[in-house]
Amino acid sequence: MKIAYLTQSYPPMISGAALSAQQTAEGMAKRGHQVLVIAASDREYPYHSYKDRLTVLRLSSFKNPLRVGQRFLSFPQQRTMRVLAQFQPDLLHAHEPVQMGLLALKYASRAHIPATITAHQLPWFVASYLPAGSKPVVEYVLWLFARLTLRRYTSVIAPTKTIASIIEKMTGLKPDIIGNGLDLQTFHPRPPLDPGTAVRTQLNLPESVPIILHVGRLDADKSVDKVIRAVAPVVRESEAHLLVVGDGRQKNRLIQFCKILGIEKKVHFAGFIQPADLPGVYRMANMFVTASEIETQGIVLLEAAASGLPIVAFDTTCIHEIVRNRVNGFLIGPGNIQAFSNAIIALLNDPQTAARMGAKGCKLAQEHDIRNTWEMHENLYQEVIKNFRFTGQRLRTRTSGKWNRELSRRRVGGA
Repeated sequence: MKIAYLTQSYPPMISGAALSAQQTAEGMAKRGHQVLVIAASDREYPYHSYKDRLTVLRLSSFKNPLRVGQRFLSFPQQRTMRVLAQFQPDLLHAHEPVQMGLLALKYASRAHIPATITAHQLPWFVASYLPAGSKPVVEYVLWLFARLTLRRYTSVIAPTKTIASIIEKMTGLKPDIIGNGLDLQTFHPRPPLDPGTAVRTQLNLPESVPIILHVGRLDADKSVDKVIRAVAPVVRESEAHLLVVGDGRQKNRLIQFCKILGIEKKVHFAGFIQPADLPGVYRMANMFVTASEIETQGIVLLEAAASGLPIVAFDTTCIHEIVRNRVNGFLIGPGNIQAFSNAIIALLNDPQTAARMGAKGCKLAQEHDIRNTWEMHENLYQEVIKNFRFTGQRLRTRTSGKWNRELSRRRVGGA
C-alpha cells in the first residue's frame, strides 16, 4: 500500500497525536508499505527526510502561541495537494481534524480514494482553554462541526472504547477502536540490580528517597496544579519528592505555586526530556500521578504501567481503561484532592502493595504491544481500501436521532 499521513505536529515536536502518527507511519514502513508524512516543520524553514520507505515532508510553519515547542502549518494547501498528486496514495490518514483533516477530505474526494482520521482530541480540549461562560457554546459548535466532517471520512478511529462511545453518541458514527501502542522492549520495569542512581544523578535528585512522577505538558488542560496541591502535604510529612517532567506555558506559574506552598525544595521541574531518555526516568520512579481530565487515551499512563509503576489518577474520560482501581493503582473522584493525597500516602506506606499494583499494571500493558497496533491499522487500511474500491462504502451512520437530542442538551441553558 501507499499511505499518506497528514498531521499538524510530528516528532521532534511532541504531543499525543504526533507520537501516534510517528509510531503508525514508521510501523507501516517497517511492514513494507510506502509511507508519506506531511507535517508542520519544527524549524524556521521547510525540509524533508527519507529513510526505509518513509518520507517525511515538513512544510513552512510558525510558532503556536498556545503551546511551547509546537508550530502551526502556514498555508499548506498548495504544496500538500501537489505532493499528494505526485505520491498517489491508496489511502489518507489524518491526525488533525481542521487544517490537515479538511485537506485530506479534499484530496480524497478529488482522487476517489478512502480517508480515515484518528480522534486524538474532543471538543472539551479546546473548551478547556476558554472562559467558563463560553465553553457550552464552543463545545456545541465543535460537535456540530465534528458531525458534518467526520461523516465524510471512510472510517474514524478512536483510541479507546470510552472515546468511541462518546463520538457515537454525539455524532451518530461508530468508530473503529485502535489504541496507541508501546514498544515493550523499551518500556519495562527496572531490573532488580539497577537502583536508578545514574538517572537520579543526572536530574539532581537525592538518592534513596521515594519519587512521585508526573510526565506531561505543563498547560492548563493538564491540571498539574491539582497534582501539586495533592502532593504538598505528602512531601511535607515524608521523604518523598515530586518530579515533574515536561514543559508548557504554566511552568513558571507552577514553580511559583510550589514556593507559595513551601515545597519548592521537594518538587523538581526537569523540563522537556528526550523520548529516548524517558524510559529510564519511569523506571527510576516509585509511582506515577496525573490529574488530567481530558485524555482520549493517555500515552503516559501506558508508559508508566509498562514500567511497573502504580498509578494515581482521577476517574475521568477513558482513564479507567488503563488504570483499574485497586488493581494497578487508584482512581479518585474528579477534584477530590484529599483522596488523591491519601492514595499517594497509601502507596508510600505500603511498598508491597505498590509493587504488586505495578506488576499488575505491567501485565495489563502487554495488551498494548506496538506490533498489535501496527497489525490492526494495516488490517483496517486493507479492508477500507477494498470496500471503497468495490462499493464506495463510507462509515455507516446510526439511523436514530439520538445524537440530535444529545447536542440539544449541550445548548446554552440546556439541561
